[in-house]
Parts: sequence; C-alpha cells; structure tokens
Amino acid sequence: MFREGTNSEENMGNLFCCVQVDQSKVAIKEKFGRFVEVLEPGCHCLPWFLGHQIAGHLSLRLQQLDVRCETKTKDNVFVNVVASIQYRALADKADDAFYKLTNTRSQIQAYVFDVIRASVPKLNLDAAFEQKNEIAKAVEEELEKAMSAYGYEIVQTLIVDIEPDEHVKRAMNEINAAARMRVAANEKAEAEKILQIKRAEGEAESKYLSGLGIARQRQAIVDGLRDSVLGFSVNVPGTTAKDVMDMVLVTQYFDTMKEIGASSKSSAVFIPHGPGSVRDVASQIRDGLLQGSHQ
Repeated sequence: MFREGTNSEENMGNLFCCVQVDQSKVAIKEKFGRFVEVLEPGCHCLPWFLGHQIAGHLSLRLQQLDVRCETKTKDNVFVNVVASIQYRALADKADDAFYKLTNTRSQIQAYVFDVIRASVPKLNLDAAFEQKNEIAKAVEEELEKAMSAYGYEIVQTLIVDIEPDEHVKRAMNEINAAARMRVAANEKAEAEKILQIKRAEGEAESKYLSGLGIARQRQAIVDGLRDSVLGFSVNVPGTTAKDVMDMVLVTQYFDTMKEIGASSKSSAVFIPHGPGSVRDVASQIRDGLLQGSHQ
C-alpha cells in the first residue's frame, strides 16, 4: 500500500520492477516497511517481489505559506499580522522531512503564531510598523532553528502586512489629516503675515515719498513766488511786495474758482466771489502768516 504521492502509473511501473521519479522530487524507498534510501529523479529498479516499495514522494520545490495572526500591541491595539513563509525540503534530509512531520504547514504556522505573539505585544503600534523587518527576522530565526531538525530550510520570512482594526485606521487617518491641516494653517498664516508686512512697508515708503513730493512742491512754490515778487518789483518801479502778493492771490483765487466749476464731481461750495472778497481773503492769509511768524 502506497503513501501520499503514489498513483496508478507507479503501480504499473512496480509490476515491471521499475519506477520513475520526476524532476524536483525525491522518492522514499522502503523494504518491508523499513526505510532504505532516497531515490533521486530518474528511473530506478524496484523489485517489489523482494519487499521493495515506494512509500511516497517529496517535493524539493520552494513553497510558500501565508499565516494570519491576530495579536495586540503594547498600547492595546488589536492587529492582524500577515506573515509569508518561504520554505523547502532539503534533499540530504528528505527522510527526516518525510517521516518526522505529519503536517508541515500546521507546524510552521504554530511557530509563527508563537513568535509573533511574543514580539508584537512589546511594541507600540507605530513601532510595530517601523520594525517589521525585526519581527520577520525573529520569526525566521525561530523557524530555522526548529525546522532544520525536521529536514526543512526556511528560505525567507516576510511580514507583508499589519492591519489594525478599521476604527483604529480611521482614527489614525484623522490624526494625520488634522496634523497636515495644522501645518497648512501655519503656513497660510505665515504667508498672510509676510503679505501684511510687505504691504505696510510699501505704504510707509509710499507716504515717505509722498511727503518728499509735497515738500518739494511747496519749496518750488515758495521759490517761484519769491522770484515772481523780485522780478515784478524790478520791472515795475514803485510796487511793493504786498502789491505783488495781492495780485498773485487774486490769480490763484480765480484759478481755484475755475477748477471747482470745471469739476463734474465737486460738491456745492459757498465762497465769496466779489473783488472785495479777494482783498478780505488776502488780508486773512497775510495776517495768518504774520501771526505765525511772530509766534
């Protein structure tokens, strides 16, 4: 009676005292139920009438086992850790791999559970994500030490995923979003601050330049009036500075009246408009200037 891996073709081959072993496999040969040797890929003579038989076949190909383990972190967050174990049987220890274990995948899964549930509870959730490689290394070392005695080699161990509870993931996303919004608000406030500072600096510079322009304008007016008074006094003998200033004030008065009348947006302004009023305005301006100079 054959174990796992036998089929009708092998039974037919045994009738002719020969058996074929496929590539990437080995066959376990027994004699009267006792292990004899490991048959390599190829065709082998199997005198069944002398008690020889094939107990089964063992694949040497790389196999993968995905293990999902639920545990909790140091900060009491339950997570599902998904580990991917890549392993294969060793050709020189094929008899141990065939006889010592009845269910290889269950055995590996038990070791993975043990290591993960001993490692993850020592870490906070963030640390568990950051130290995935360390967890995988601990699982691989424990499996390598345990499974080498059974004829198996652990090729690679990967922690492919750490899944917290859905509510925890939603909370983590909200925390991350709030932090990013806070950073964005700070950046926006800094930008507005810079704009206000630049705007204030621009206004200050504008007012400064406007003041310079007004000062230069007034200086030019004073210089022009002085030159006009001096020129008029020289060209018209007998006139005084007072006469010239009265004439200038009359001219300015009529220019002002002209501008007020020409402006379409001007409001109603009530001012004296007779010639005698010009004299009153001139005397008021002159008295104001003299009073300011005396003070």
